[in-house]
Parts: sequence; structure tokens; C-alpha cells
Amino acid sequence: MHPRTQLLIPAAGMGTRLGADRPKALIELAGTPLLVRTLRRFEPLGLVDGCVIAVAAVARGRFQECLGASFPTAKITFVDGGAERQDSVANCLAALETSTEIVVIHDAARPFVPLQSIRESIAAAAEFGAATVAVPSIDTILIADDDAFLCDTPDRRTLWACQTPQTFRLDTLRRAHAAATREGFTGTDDASLVRRAGGRVKLVMGSPLNFKVTTPHDLELARCVVEGGIA
Repeated sequence: MHPRTQLLIPAAGMGTRLGADRPKALIELAGTPLLVRTLRRFEPLGLVDGCVIAVAAVARGRFQECLGASFPTAKITFVDGGAERQDSVANCLAALETSTEIVVIHDAARPFVPLQSIRESIAAAAEFGAATVAVPSIDTILIADDDAFLCDTPDRRTLWACQTPQTFRLDTLRRAHAAATREGFTGTDDASLVRRAGGRVKLVMGSPLNFKVTTPHDLELARCVVEGGIA
């Protein structure tokens, strides 16, 4: 039997960079909202027992209507999104069932996550306590000063680009969030909170297709992926 696993999705973003009139997660891609496509990636695995989604309070009704029609029998809980992503995840954590063992945190706007990455991240979190999907950097990364002058060039062989899902044992993630709250620290992802709190985070191989739809260019690329039958 697999560990009791819950999917957490911070989806409170309003899609302003996409020029949208709706939450980013509800922007349609070939007639299907991004969030619906994303949730469907998890369906075939049978590894997730429920889902908690953080949404903007003013948009909760739209999300309930959309997902109620697409997943009428799914166990989905909605919570209010916070001012920062970290706050939204904290609200999701507060709504979890006490029997939860593993939490999988995934971006609503990554609709092409490979099934293998999901499986491996859950297995790695169960073994090591924390895992994140990532891909080795293929670009040379530059560190600049405040005036945009080059300061340093890190060794590319040590650099990975972070993706999601990020997966954790529940107790590991709760300790990391508690530490961040005590210290007034706000991070951009949950794996960094665990690492900052002294935990180890296993990297799981991701895919270039597991990109996040953030800009109009990303949305057009996603349309090409769907229309080309690539994912």
C-alpha cells in the first residue's frame, strides 16, 4: 500500500503577465483550463488520495465550478491563497487530514509533468524526506552586481533548474515552514525551506517539457506541444 499522499497546488496567481481576465490556472489551452490538464497528469497513477488547492478568495466559485465539472468524484478541498506562494502552501498544509504522510506540491501551470517524475519524487520523498524535480542547466549562468556587471560564473556542472513537483514527508515540510515563520524568512519554493532548516533534498530528473506557463511565449509554446501531440 502506498503512503497516504495529498496533492497541494498553489493556484492563487491572477495571470497578469499573460494579460488574462481570469486566474492563470483557469486560462484555457486548446479549450481545456491549465489546471484541469495539470490534474489529469496525476489521475493515471493512483498514488494521490486527495487534493488541496489554494485560490484567490474572489475566484473560488470559478474554480469550484470548473473542477466540479471536470472531476465530479474527486476529493478536492479549496483554501484561500496567501500574499506569497509560501503563505498559500501553509494554508494548504493547515487543511490536510491528520492521516497524511506525503505531500506533493505542484505548480498549477505545469501541465506536462512526466508521470515518471511524479512517481520518482514520491518514492524519493518517502526514502529521504524531501525531493524536488529538476533538470541540469544547459546554459551558462552569470552572477551580476546591482549595475549589471559580471561578478562570477558558477560551474554549470553543479547547477540545476528547479521544477515541480516538490514532494515531502509531511513532518519534514511542517518543520521547515515553522522554522521559516519563526525567522521571518520567505522563500520562492518549499525545497529551499527544507534545505535552509538543515534537511536533505533529493533531486529527481525532470523534463524540458515540464515548463511553467508564465508568459505569452510560454502559452504559445504550450499550444504547440498540445497541437503537436508531444505531451
